[in-house]
Amino acid sequence: MPETPVAETPDVPPAPPATPAADSPRGFAHPFEIGVMAVIVVLDQLTKVLVRQSIALGDSRTIIPGFLDLTHVQNTGAAFGLLNSVDFPYKPWVMIAVASIALVAIAAYGTQLGFHERMARLGLALILGGAFGNLLDRAIVGHVTDFVDVYWGYSHFWAFNVADAAINVGAALVLLDMIGLGRRHASHTV
Repeated sequence: MPETPVAETPDVPPAPPATPAADSPRGFAHPFEIGVMAVIVVLDQLTKVLVRQSIALGDSRTIIPGFLDLTHVQNTGAAFGLLNSVDFPYKPWVMIAVASIALVAIAAYGTQLGFHERMARLGLALILGGAFGNLLDRAIVGHVTDFVDVYWGYSHFWAFNVADAAINVGAALVLLDMIGLGRRHASHTV
């Protein structure tokens, strides 16, 4: 049998390994971000347990006279005491549902951020850690325990906790990232 000639194929270099683009969205599972969330939740829950055990509801301990007290209060409402004095059927369940929806929405937004958006990702990790800490309070004890009471004269800021502080710092970081501060261009990442 006659041999059939084999067609020569030009040397084709192998395709480079697939690597994600630096600016493509990355899942919200970076170990540092998970660690930040865990530290916030643990610190938040630990401080709240200590306050509930050592300061009677409504009592205060002065830390810096005229400026800072630890005051044990309960927040059954939303942020900054919104809806705290309003009572309606199934309020605890409604507050848990709203907080859960917000938590999922924030986490979903976090998955849309590229790895180079470090400030925003850190901000979201703080927000998620704080939101989860307050959600645990609502689910376990039926309200959020607040205790940091900052005031000047007779003017008091709303009492807050570690979770609330993390949420506010995180929101500030996300806003700073949105206006471009601290953002590194995707081409500068390794």
